[in-house]
Parts: sequence; C-alpha cells; structure tokens
Amino acid sequence: MDFTAKQIAAYLGGEVVGDENATVSTFAKIEEGMPGALSFLSNPKYTPYIYDTQSSIVLVNNDFTAEKPIKATLIKTANAYESLAKLLTLYESAKPQKTGISSMASVAESATIGKDVYIGPFVYIGEKAIIGDNTIIEANVSIGDGATVGNNCILYHGATIYHGCKVGNRCILHAGSVVGADGFGFAPGTNGYDKIPQIGIAILEDDVELGANTCVDRSTMGATIVKQGVKLDNMVQIGHNAIIGEHTVMSAQCGVAGSTKIGNWCMVGGQTGFNGHIQIGNGVKVGAHSAVP
Repeated sequence: MDFTAKQIAAYLGGEVVGDENATVSTFAKIEEGMPGALSFLSNPKYTPYIYDTQSSIVLVNNDFTAEKPIKATLIKTANAYESLAKLLTLYESAKPQKTGISSMASVAESATIGKDVYIGPFVYIGEKAIIGDNTIIEANVSIGDGATVGNNCILYHGATIYHGCKVGNRCILHAGSVVGADGFGFAPGTNGYDKIPQIGIAILEDDVELGANTCVDRSTMGATIVKQGVKLDNMVQIGHNAIIGEHTVMSAQCGVAGSTKIGNWCMVGGQTGFNGHIQIGNGVKVGAHSAVP
C-alpha cells in the first residue's frame, strides 16, 4: 500500500519539506535508499547520506538544516527515530495475524486458552496453564503447568516458560528465551554441592521483551521480577530473586546476580556484570564491559 508524505506527516504530526505527494511503499536504511522507500536520519554520523540517498522520503528531526540540495522529500518531526518506530509498529499491525491451534500441538484439557490465539506445531501447554487473548505461540514453545501468559503476547520458536511463572500482557519472548529455570543455588557439603530447591517463581510484567537465549531464573522463595517495560537483549542472565525496575534496558550478555535490585529507567551496556545483593538506583547508566561490585 502506498502512502504520501502528506498522509505520513499528518499521522506523525510532522512538517513536509518538499513534495507532499511523494509516495512510499517500503522502508530502507538511508545509505541503501531506493525510490519508493522511506528512510530516517537521527544519528549525525549518517548525515552525509541524506544528500545522495535515493529514498523518496526521509524522516528528520525538527532541528535538521540542509547544507546543500536534497533530492528526497523530508518530513520533520520532534524525534525522527521515535516517529520511525510508530510507522513500523503501524506497518506490523497491518499484517494478518495467525490464529488456530495446530493438530500437532499438545494442549492440556485443563488449560485455558483465550480468543484468537495461535498455537503452532509441537507446542506444549501444561495443566491449568492460562493463555490470554490474541497471543501468538510459535512452534516448539513449552509452557509449564500453572503458568500464565497474558494478552497480545508473542512467544517465538523454542521459548520456555516453566511451571507457575507469569508473563504479562504485550510481552515478546524471542527464540530460546527461558523464564523460570532454577536459580543457581547450591550449598557445599561433605561430598559435593547440595542443590537448594528453588520453590519461587519468575514474573514478567506488561510490555517486557526478552531477546534470544535470555534467561530469567525463578526465585529460591518469592519471585524474581522483571518489571513493566523492561527490554533485555540477547543472552542476558537475570539471577534468582533479582528485581529489574520499570523501563530499564540491557544490551547483550549482561549478567545480574541473585537478589540484586536495579532501578527504573536504567541503561546498561553489553557484557556488564552486577554482583549479588546490591541495589542500583533509578536512571543509572552503565557503560559496556563494566563490573558493578
């Protein structure tokens, strides 16, 4: 479907600079632009590309000033990157959603399945599990006994939710992510290490996203909690009884040891490690490869 610069600007509340009838039907990076594509510019490093891009429309920030002629039509908004996110979300929502339960899925009779749910091949859903409306569960996902998944979630191939754990609304679990594996609890004994049973659960609140192969361990007692709006990249480890505050983001390969509490709106660079039993305040920014003892 084609959209004009005028239509896009109206949706975003932006200003058209150039041909308001310029049309686009796809997206492209600014350095790989093509006719009929929409691109964006928010990082100053990519500014040189705007003068040569073949994209028909480019989103830019309101404070952008051209130093020489630009072929593309511009749409100025308060935040070009945020505007792109809105357009991509609209684009994704227009795709038809899969529904129905595969004949090759195993769904317990005592499980509760909401409306317009898709359950793919080789999915396992345990006894008394609850799945909310409009949730998509791709192939090979495993959801344990008594686990809960909210509305409008997406669980990609091979994600696992252990027994009793809870996933909120609008959550995304990428391939291989695990919610509720045992916390790393062992007591040294005479003949080795005795396993400490992990009898708690793990909870993801609303709007949480877990990257591929990211793990949130269940607690020894009580709950490990990933709060609303948290985004965790691939291969992040959240230890037992940890709490990750609202809207905190972590890049790949971060590790949070047990019982550590991280505040709201924190930003953590890749391969950062946090010791156990510590507390991080709100709004903290930690650079990549850091160690927080």
